Amino acid sequence: MEEIIKLFTGSGTASTLLFLSLTGMVGIALGRVKVGGVGLGIAGVLFIGLIAGHFGARVDEHVLHFVKEFGLILFIYSIGLEVGPRFVSSLRNNGLKINLLAAALVLMGVACAVILKFTFNIDTHVIVGILCGAVTNTPSLGAAQQVIAEQIPNSGALTQQTGMAYAIAYPIGVIGIIITMLLIRAFFKISVKDERERYQRELAGLSGQPEAVNLEIVNQALVGQTVGFMRKTLDGEFALSRMCRRGNFFMPEDKEILQLGDRLYGVSTADKFDDLRLKVGPLQETGEVEITGRLGMEHIVFTNKKLAGKTIKQIGVSRRFPVNITRIFRAGVEFIATEDDTVEFGDTIRIVGERARLKEVATFLGDSNETLAHPNIIPIMLGILAGVLIGSIPIAIPGLPAPAKLGLAGGPLVVALYLGHKGRISKLSFYMTPSANLFIRELGIVLFLACVGLSAGGGFVNAITNGGYIWLLYGAVITFLPVLAVGLIARFMKINYLTISGLLAGAMTDPPALEFANSQISGQAQSTAYATVYPLTMFLRVLTAQIMTLTLLG
Repeated sequence: MEEIIKLFTGSGTASTLLFLSLTGMVGIALGRVKVGGVGLGIAGVLFIGLIAGHFGARVDEHVLHFVKEFGLILFIYSIGLEVGPRFVSSLRNNGLKINLLAAALVLMGVACAVILKFTFNIDTHVIVGILCGAVTNTPSLGAAQQVIAEQIPNSGALTQQTGMAYAIAYPIGVIGIIITMLLIRAFFKISVKDERERYQRELAGLSGQPEAVNLEIVNQALVGQTVGFMRKTLDGEFALSRMCRRGNFFMPEDKEILQLGDRLYGVSTADKFDDLRLKVGPLQETGEVEITGRLGMEHIVFTNKKLAGKTIKQIGVSRRFPVNITRIFRAGVEFIATEDDTVEFGDTIRIVGERARLKEVATFLGDSNETLAHPNIIPIMLGILAGVLIGSIPIAIPGLPAPAKLGLAGGPLVVALYLGHKGRISKLSFYMTPSANLFIRELGIVLFLACVGLSAGGGFVNAITNGGYIWLLYGAVITFLPVLAVGLIARFMKINYLTISGLLAGAMTDPPALEFANSQISGQAQSTAYATVYPLTMFLRVLTAQIMTLTLLG
């Protein structure tokens, strides 16, 4: 019993891990409690950490610092891998627009802090800490403290006060973003379900999601041609699943000759319908109908590592078996399969063909849950290693006493976005199963927030009662005004609400806000927007904190 008591009263590694576990467990439970349909979510861990720290939880600061940084790396890296496949396309669509909005939000926050400093004569080291906390950006705090330490001799007390100002303003930063999301949602009477459907339609193209259709061959230019010729002619517009001739369904080979009145069943998108009517003939929407008889349909998980990264044409499924690949599902996105599309490890493929051969096709393509669930540890560790190295590269900015860096958050994110986009490098696949990705992400953010709360909780209440409560008001101004302004502007620009939520969370580099945005409804829009603006925002946060500190101290 004495040894157990020592765990709660000591400050060693075991005691630190004990308090981290308790903080995470109780914080998650608190976050699930909802009042009026709104809960703290993952931010509950932060507040439980503050409470535990206030009541004397003793922790090893060195262990706490390591766990906090490692948790942040895990969280950011998993986000990058998840949104990587859609990152480049999001930049082409509205990435420039939302990055400009995010940059405006950063600069508005700095402007608010500068105005507050000169209006109320706030010490520089205090207002910089309030700014970093109000925008929930830890790397900028570290950068500002480094500048203070280099510019002012024996500045230990000042840097500690900067950290305290950060801790006091941080909660209002988290809450402020969440409240802003709710205000925008209520003001514009937004249905998050409708917004998700609109986002999915935009992601899939002008038409929205792929739709099952059938075409009747009346174009004489196709009559007498082979199915193989038709596939090449309509590749990218129509994916053939099966044919019907005089009421009989069958799976055609490429050498099958097309006849007048044949009906082609497959998948297309609405923006291609008019072209298909001109090239083939009358088009009807088939809808999701059950395939009966000797033909069948299966969803197969692609786990054949030897074939991963090859195109559908190179794999040659239709040449080997009487089946067709009609759709590919990857990272939450569904698209029509074309001959030039690559198939990656973990993709789900819809095949239609001879029912008796479907199991054989599944074996050929993998369809192994055991293989899919096997952890891909080496690529993950390699990615984190590269992220840490890139994040540590100094970027010299003229006039600054210390070079700016992407840091332990920005570096892993940039690498993860690239690896998620590429999917593989040579024989290394960077695919991570959704369940594994979610586990790593949740573990990372819980560790990070628990550490922040425990480290700041000791002096939190004392600082507030001794005048620090005014810092909360300053932080609220820095948080609310820029976030609300940019959120309203973005909505008036007709930007999707889910994208706005991710934009605001990313522009504030706020993982708890992203978790809240994701909790409103499942989808990829929030994380994609978050990761799209995060790299630029992180760099600007660190850079502006250094410039502001250096300028105002001088």
